Amino acid sequence: MDLETTYMGLELRNPLVPSSSPLTADLDKCRQLEDAGAAAIVAHSLFEEQFLHESQELSHYMQHGTESFAESLTYFPDMEDDYLGPEEYLEHIRGMKEALDIPVFGSLNGVTTGGWVEYAKQIEEAGADGLELNVYYIATDLSIPATEVEQLYLDILAAVKKYVKIPVAMKLGPYFSSMADMARRLDEAGADSLVLFNRFYQPNIDLDELEVVPDLTLSTPFAGRLPLRWIAILYGRIKSDLAATGGIHTHLDVLRMLMAGANVTMMCSALLMNGIRHLNTVLTDLKNWMVEKEYSSVTQMKGSMSQMAIADPAAFERANYIKALHSWK
Repeated sequence: MDLETTYMGLELRNPLVPSSSPLTADLDKCRQLEDAGAAAIVAHSLFEEQFLHESQELSHYMQHGTESFAESLTYFPDMEDDYLGPEEYLEHIRGMKEALDIPVFGSLNGVTTGGWVEYAKQIEEAGADGLELNVYYIATDLSIPATEVEQLYLDILAAVKKYVKIPVAMKLGPYFSSMADMARRLDEAGADSLVLFNRFYQPNIDLDELEVVPDLTLSTPFAGRLPLRWIAILYGRIKSDLAATGGIHTHLDVLRMLMAGANVTMMCSALLMNGIRHLNTVLTDLKNWMVEKEYSSVTQMKGSMSQMAIADPAAFERANYIKALHSWK
């Protein structure tokens, strides 16, 4: 049985990739993830705010209310807590490359164009095999048109691609008026992969303290429905690889994403909830399912249930909306 897949030009032993999380910020846990079957690892994100926190430039961005940061404006990474500063982060990438035999991807969450480029170059120099641009931008200025928001993503990608040689993935949220067109434009701009989808964590209101507070809720398998649909629609229509993230909890979620057309499936919440060894469980269950259903390889199933491959392409479009409503008993 052949579980191998390719992702951003790299050959991976299977499609299971732990995504950026507190687990991947710890070198010992990274070793455990590799031992449990991880085919590659995305390091914890480097946030530009961590080392611009007291700068005039960051103050300018805060006052303009773009909410282009990692969580909400009222919840910055704690500089003294689990997040790594720039030098420590780069050292962590070097340590991962020395300790692991699998590919290592850096993850960058920037604020300024200069920050995206400068730290992308440093992550490349530290030895990362690829780079994930974790773009988190919520336009709250009523005067900013959608075209300007879209252009921001394209400009970030173009700037980084100009200065680094390693493959670059764009991790996107789903909130575009035309997701298909945006995917096409990013593909044409040179994105080596689209990671679908970034979750924009929503703040909540503490009714006792009357404060807006961060409220992190881990994903459930249902969250996978959105990336499943768009991966199935985009498969075969763009050159960029496709990575599924969000809602990957069991081997069944992995299988569905592969059949939709994903090159890899990225896991976070399931590992935080169930522990690192859960990765091995998913891998074992994946193998057993493939044997039972007589699949010889991941390549054989990849894209087999994409929009291009199924008999009823409208199942991923509006026609299925009416069917779904009438299916409720």
